[in-house]
Amino acid sequence: MTAAFDALHPALRYHIVSTLGWPDLRPTQAEAVTPVIAGEDVLLLAPTAGGKTEAAAFPLLSRIASQGWRGLSALYICPLKALLNNIAPRLERYGHFLGMRVGVWHGDVGEPARRRILRDPPEILLTTPESLEAMMISVQLDHANLLQGIQAVVVDELHAFAGDDRGWHLMFLLARLERLAGHHLQRIGLTATVGNPDEVLDWFSMGRGGHVIGPRSPQTGGDVTADQVGSNANAVAAIARLYRGDRRLVFADSRTRVEEIAAGLRMSGVRTFVSHASLSLDQRRQAETAFAQEPDCVIVATSTLELGLDVGDLDRVIQVGSPPSVASFLQRMGRTGRRSGTTRNCLFLAADDEELLRCMALSTLWREGRIEPVVPPARPAHLFAQQIMALSLSLGGVSRPDISAWLGDMIDAVPAAERAAILEHMLGEGVLDEDAGIIGLGAKGEREFGRRHFSDLVAAFSQPLLLSVRHGQADLGTVHPASLGPRRAGDPAVLSLGGRSWKVVDIDWRRRVVSVLPSEGGGRSRWLGSGRAMSHTVCGAMERIVAGAEPACRLSRRAESALAEIRDRLSFVDAYSLPVVSDCEGRITIWAFAGGAATASIAAGLAEQGLSVIGFNDLSISLRTRDLEQAAKALRKIDPVSVSPRLPDDLEVSLKFGLCLPKEIIASVLKARTTDEAAVTATCRRRLRLMSIGEKPRL
Repeated sequence: MTAAFDALHPALRYHIVSTLGWPDLRPTQAEAVTPVIAGEDVLLLAPTAGGKTEAAAFPLLSRIASQGWRGLSALYICPLKALLNNIAPRLERYGHFLGMRVGVWHGDVGEPARRRILRDPPEILLTTPESLEAMMISVQLDHANLLQGIQAVVVDELHAFAGDDRGWHLMFLLARLERLAGHHLQRIGLTATVGNPDEVLDWFSMGRGGHVIGPRSPQTGGDVTADQVGSNANAVAAIARLYRGDRRLVFADSRTRVEEIAAGLRMSGVRTFVSHASLSLDQRRQAETAFAQEPDCVIVATSTLELGLDVGDLDRVIQVGSPPSVASFLQRMGRTGRRSGTTRNCLFLAADDEELLRCMALSTLWREGRIEPVVPPARPAHLFAQQIMALSLSLGGVSRPDISAWLGDMIDAVPAAERAAILEHMLGEGVLDEDAGIIGLGAKGEREFGRRHFSDLVAAFSQPLLLSVRHGQADLGTVHPASLGPRRAGDPAVLSLGGRSWKVVDIDWRRRVVSVLPSEGGGRSRWLGSGRAMSHTVCGAMERIVAGAEPACRLSRRAESALAEIRDRLSFVDAYSLPVVSDCEGRITIWAFAGGAATASIAAGLAEQGLSVIGFNDLSISLRTRDLEQAAKALRKIDPVSVSPRLPDDLEVSLKFGLCLPKEIIASVLKARTTDEAAVTATCRRRLRLMSIGEKPRL
């Protein structure tokens, strides 16, 4: 046994050996013991199933027991309720080793369980940021009495928070908890391998320092194959035919695609389950439980099953299309290869050439050990506005000095001039009201955010209009209203949900409920989620492959043939110059391979100079002109510092809590979040290569 093992509480050491049957701790777990027991901030890095939970829990439980903390002493925060439910039994078992209790608090936890927690708090409470915020603004519970004894906070899947506004919301909440507790909270972040662990730790610890523990580079072993199948229907046929007898997890990055694939597999006679965020909790649990118990089956999921949920030992991961990032790809592939004698594996099934290139690019970056950095979104001004409203509810009114006091060092995430402008705007618009120096929610704030006990206020992201779908008393999930239009006039609408088709028989718009009956097939569902722009790094790897670099994964014969055709069509791509290509029929395409943020900015800069922009995507920009020199001249004039994508006209609805901000601040936030100055600079510095090829080049 290691010295780190000996530093754990004696009762825990006994159970690790005798009850769990572990011969020793894993390296990352051993390395975490000393700093966690010492109360230092840490960032724990480990791949999927790498033992991150135990690396945090064992020394933290030892610290609680050894230092004699009483009452609620630690929070364990996860991004998903399902992940909390999945982790809870494990943590409950470990806590029981030391006579400690673990509780769970989120939106699906009933009142009796909540009352038990309030009456006799456990030592560790598992929750989400939204549920924590709801506790802190609720007038029905004494949150100060419940939370003021907190000493430490564990944040699981920290990368899932740090890359979006939920991370800023979480950081504001931790600042308020520190004010409530009267001391710094120990912060323990658990994450998959990220490209910039030191920067993530610095953000998470608010510059207080700490330790990065675990492997900084990804594991590069694994069996990865890419195939070009041409359509979702062909993907279904391949999945139904391949790996029979294995337990297969199929990822697809849209709920619509998940439903289409699941329905196709069921029609092909494959035992199929479905998991995505628009299915009801009961439906998801049934699917995940059944999948974990059956050896020959498929579960089709969005990213809901990417984050640490245990669905048993998997044999295969299949990705239809492409995941959004290298980190996401690693999380998904890491669901396999957990049993002794098995290897991590992933089969990419691309429906078109762009998806095929992206799959090859992600696998190439992974083999090179390159993972995208996790960067918090710029300028969280709207989250500052949300926090003013939350504080006014939590405290029953808040003074101006108290806003700064409660948000602590996090107040500097928004410049002082902007904070003042936001507060005055909210008061002027009636979102807030001030009386004798005490600020509370105004009439407009009550009207906009007071629905369902301020449930809209506790979330850092907007919820789209969705309708509940019910078959009798069974809650099947939710759909967007766009799903309810019939394909032909006079026909009933038919939905696809849970991989099954349902005929719409009634719509209650007031209650947002759709009543359905089973149907033979032909259903569709839409959620209107927006696609995520590709990064400059991923697009650059795609460009290298087009220019001749060998992809770092095996290719099927179809994929080899598709890649050869892509290279032939885009033979002018050399990964050094910037091709500006005319089809001699009035259309010029700039093959930038710069990523969506950069091409949007460049397109806006060209439009400002009078060029007619037909469209743009992650890889290229199309112009309506025959004049190559004019296009080249306009490209050379672009200023990477000042150029930015065109902002929407309805600024106030483009950002959650946007109505709380002056329009100029909304514009500055959106501009900061939609530009990639470094990518624009790199693209515009490239040597231009002007050519006419007499046809429209395409992927």
